[in-house]
Amino acid sequence: MLWGLGVGYVISGMYFGWNLGLEKGGTLGLAISTFFIIILYVTFTFSYSELACAIPKAGGAFDYATRALGKDLGFITGMAQNIEFIFAPPAIAFAIGAYFNLFFPQIPIIAIAIFAYMLFTGLNIYGVRAAAMFELVITILAVGELLLFSGITLPHVSWQNLERNAFPNGWEGVFASIPFAIWFFLAIEGVANVAEETVNPQRTILRGFGSAIVTLVILCVLTFVSSAGVAGWEAIVYKSDGSPSDSPLPLALAHIVNTGHWLYHLLITIGLFGLIASFHGIILAAGRSSFEFGRVGFAPAALGKVHARFQTPANALLINMVIGIIALLTGKTAEIITISVFGALTLYIISMVALLRLRKKEPGLERPFKVPLFPAFPIIALVIAIISFVAMVVYNFNLAILYFLLLGGGYLIFKWGGSLKFEV
Repeated sequence: MLWGLGVGYVISGMYFGWNLGLEKGGTLGLAISTFFIIILYVTFTFSYSELACAIPKAGGAFDYATRALGKDLGFITGMAQNIEFIFAPPAIAFAIGAYFNLFFPQIPIIAIAIFAYMLFTGLNIYGVRAAAMFELVITILAVGELLLFSGITLPHVSWQNLERNAFPNGWEGVFASIPFAIWFFLAIEGVANVAEETVNPQRTILRGFGSAIVTLVILCVLTFVSSAGVAGWEAIVYKSDGSPSDSPLPLALAHIVNTGHWLYHLLITIGLFGLIASFHGIILAAGRSSFEFGRVGFAPAALGKVHARFQTPANALLINMVIGIIALLTGKTAEIITISVFGALTLYIISMVALLRLRKKEPGLERPFKVPLFPAFPIIALVIAIISFVAMVVYNFNLAILYFLLLGGGYLIFKWGGSLKFEV
């Protein structure tokens, strides 16, 4: 189930979103940024596993940061985690609507997206075991579909298509495409947020993280090459009317089979499972993160309450849904993805600092798993995350200001609001 959650949180990134980075960097530019982002996630995942196994709590990163660096940085980490987990689902919901709309164009995309929000928030309120089992099943289907897609398209891939206009914006395009490379792997750390509901977390979280990152790296490479190599990167970024597309895989497949072919319809049908897997999984992780935020007094206490019957964080899930739908109504997928990535990178940076700090501050802390090649792995992850964050600020300055306003506003309310009580 943890493998299913780890892959499921992320797998929608293979079905949409990443292709928008091709517009920034072309195939070579996005490939270079993706190479370094893979290094980031491999080193980060093993480093984060040490924290998750040593401190298996639902808050994940902000529990680690609070223990290592104090409540102020703990709050900032928690806010960043909430921003990541709350803003990723609206982008995915819009893609669910776009894929579904290919079958039923008479139903508005936004209506499908809002219905999905309500349905999967309800499933998460119903119970974590049912939610995790559902996640496992649809993740297996989504992985199988990506392998099938690659098997169909790889024989039609040509090196000429990958080389065509491969580096349109030079090195500037490499840095500009970073958030879309991160989208390939965004939210894998959500596995840590179900630590309190995991049997033998010290053992199973490591296995979940490790198997998930290996699966995702393989799927990332296969999806990238088999999509862009069919007809060039422009063919999977732009629709026939010239507007950016949220459904790159169907665009690639349409160059091999016609849109009425059963393989085309199969891709769209199972592609929806990939989007739903991430959508549902991140909602699950976001609920646990917001719940822990309320439970320790970083947010109104109502967020830290569980449902009397289902014993799930119903209030946190419902509040997250409302915020997500408001973001969804803006219709700005790329911008929502970027804000979510800002939150993720903040979390990664502070988590690696927390890991390094805890090794010195609490050398006697029981660590059932220790990151290999310490301190190289956390330092590599920290450096790449910092460079990525700076590049994103440079190329997305207005969105960076919005992100800092969200983060800073939350911190000011926490620091001087007077109504919140922090408890260890």
